Amino acid sequence: MAPIISVKGLGKRYRLGTGTSQGSLRDLLGSLVFRGASHRSIESTAIVWALKDVTFDVQPGEVVGVIGANGAGKSTLLKVLSRISQPSEGEARLAGRVGSLLDVGTGFHPELTGRENIYMSGAVLGMAARDIASRFDEIVSFAEVDRFIDTPVKHFSSGMYLRLAFSVAAHLSADILLMDEVLAVGDAAFQKKCLGKMEDASSGGRTVLFVSHNLVAVQSLCDRVLWLDRGRVEAAGPVAEVVPAYLQRQLSGTNVTEEHWPDSQPAPGNEIACLRRIRAGSAAAAGSAITMDSPVTIDVEYENFVPDAVLDVALHIITEQEVIAFATWSSSDERWRDRRLAPGTYRASCRIPGHLLNSGRHRFRVFVVRDLATLLFHHDSCVTFDVIDTRPRGVGWHGREPGAVQPRLEWTTRRIEQPHLASAEPAAV
Repeated sequence: MAPIISVKGLGKRYRLGTGTSQGSLRDLLGSLVFRGASHRSIESTAIVWALKDVTFDVQPGEVVGVIGANGAGKSTLLKVLSRISQPSEGEARLAGRVGSLLDVGTGFHPELTGRENIYMSGAVLGMAARDIASRFDEIVSFAEVDRFIDTPVKHFSSGMYLRLAFSVAAHLSADILLMDEVLAVGDAAFQKKCLGKMEDASSGGRTVLFVSHNLVAVQSLCDRVLWLDRGRVEAAGPVAEVVPAYLQRQLSGTNVTEEHWPDSQPAPGNEIACLRRIRAGSAAAAGSAITMDSPVTIDVEYENFVPDAVLDVALHIITEQEVIAFATWSSSDERWRDRRLAPGTYRASCRIPGHLLNSGRHRFRVFVVRDLATLLFHHDSCVTFDVIDTRPRGVGWHGREPGAVQPRLEWTTRRIEQPHLASAEPAAV
């Protein structure tokens, strides 16, 4: 099957500090006005490639996510595909009508009413007026702008603007939908509607290219992912492979995974015991991302100086909102609960199961207790770890769920009574 989107060697460059940016017509006109006002041109030899050697194909009916850090070239790619900006090199072929939502109200004329902009957008797509009219009520109802549909859109709030822009792009007969951060504006209810409509569009055979930082939505909606990094394709492939790799890159270097106190350094503790090492990480392969379904292991190494001491290690797991998610104790292991320890170094390990912690950054506080009752000392560890939400979801909320924990609990639903049957009408007298 021939791809509906074919991109080969695509590149887009900008010259810094110049009025000739090789961009859109608006950019060019703006540069000419600037030149006329200043009577001179500021030229620079600095070249920045927003896109470089980008190559990929999208098959009809696919939903492909585009991810990457800020400045990676995601929005530039969609602008080139939408013909808003011309490429500097390479080519992009799209075999079908394109509907795009790149910025709030892209393609709307501010002086025209909502009604007029709907018909104008449909005409740009090559639709007949009667076809636009057949979808008009559905577009307005979805956008929830019925009362303002005959008002110039320049008077719309940003939320109204976005709702109408998305509704137009999603309902008109475009074969390809290009969506850039459609979830960045709007309340939770509107985001649910957007995601539901995008799923409907994909199940109806339309092709969607979806740029978003909301990786939960990307994983739920998309078949494949294109990862851009500084204008180049870093990886492309199945969601389950590319998203964890991207997250691991984003999180690498941002967490402290270990604290260590060798004998030559003062360690948290006292004359009875002290800490020697604290570590945290995934129970999966070393260096892999910690997802919500991955167990997390915390190791606490401590040294006991006193013969026959009964020592216990406790942990408070603390969220980035400074909420104690839960507390746990090494004395939960009954084999060590009352054991008297000879002097030496010991390691207490805690395994936090998957499907317990909510997404976000976590740290912990370590307590060392004697005889299960006397606190010897505590230490606020600088070790942190991030838990990533990679759960696939259907239509509905795709943001972060509330709460410090997100346990997977067993639910059952059953019918407990039969529906009430309408009583028969009384016989005529």
